[in-house]
Amino acid sequence: MPSFTAKRVLFNLRVASRLRRRPFDWVVGFDLDGFHYGRAPVAPYVASIKGVIADELKNERGLVRLLLGMQASLERLAVRRARVVVATSRYSRDRIVEAYGISPAKIVLVPELIDVAAWEAERGAEGVSEAAPPAVLTVAHMYPRKNLGTLLRAYAILARDGVPFQGWLVGAGPCRREWERLSGSLGLRGRVEFLGTIPRRELVDRYRRAAVFCLPSRQEGFGIVFLEAMVNAMPIVAARAAAVPETVADGEVGLLVDPDDPEALANRLALLLTDPERRRAMGEAGRRRVEAYRADRVAAMFLTRVRAALAGC
Repeated sequence: MPSFTAKRVLFNLRVASRLRRRPFDWVVGFDLDGFHYGRAPVAPYVASIKGVIADELKNERGLVRLLLGMQASLERLAVRRARVVVATSRYSRDRIVEAYGISPAKIVLVPELIDVAAWEAERGAEGVSEAAPPAVLTVAHMYPRKNLGTLLRAYAILARDGVPFQGWLVGAGPCRREWERLSGSLGLRGRVEFLGTIPRRELVDRYRRAAVFCLPSRQEGFGIVFLEAMVNAMPIVAARAAAVPETVADGEVGLLVDPDDPEALANRLALLLTDPERRRAMGEAGRRRVEAYRADRVAAMFLTRVRAALAGC
């Protein structure tokens, strides 16, 4: 991560000088990118914040927290120098205001998007059989804020209660070894697989074959993986925290619980794992809901809202 941070700063310095030599209607920087261009812009600068780094680092520790703190300082410069700031959720908007000290009037809301057509093409024909026993899929970068320790404790409760399931954990990160050890200590070997980073084709297949998607994050600025679950007509179990309730409609496309309650998490998972009809109904509701996040619709919303905000500056 240190080299990544340095490379990103150098990238910003090089790109900023090039952008100032060419005419543009406006320039968009994502997250901290664009902080240097915003120092002396020749066209209106828009900061599109996908994840509020100052909020993400609160759940981290050690070197990761230190480096995220450095990146948050640059993101603060980016949003303060921007004419307009784009946030992906009301939660993220409020954290930007709180952490970076800018007016909420400067911020417009545009959600994340998903390429529905691409997912449909990759998924192919319907009718793929679910895994047996039913699988719970989790896709996450394994940082503390993803809260997978609580998920593993919920799995131990399901195993204790005799609920048939298997857990698929996709992703890597600094907490993977810790959570693998916890899984072993909870007696989950043979029930839970840590799959690491997998090829796109295999990821699509896991989405097709899993029965439930679960990610009990403590912090999400939006939660793009929830859109991936919805486009694959999967019911969701997640934490009632951060921006998650804005993306996952509780009781409609998924079930939300307190992020610190493994018993409640296990209970909601058991409800879905043992009720195929409820899974189907929630999955279909999610598939309808995800239409609002289609790439073309969100792109049009982005252009409309940013143009209106710039015109009102």
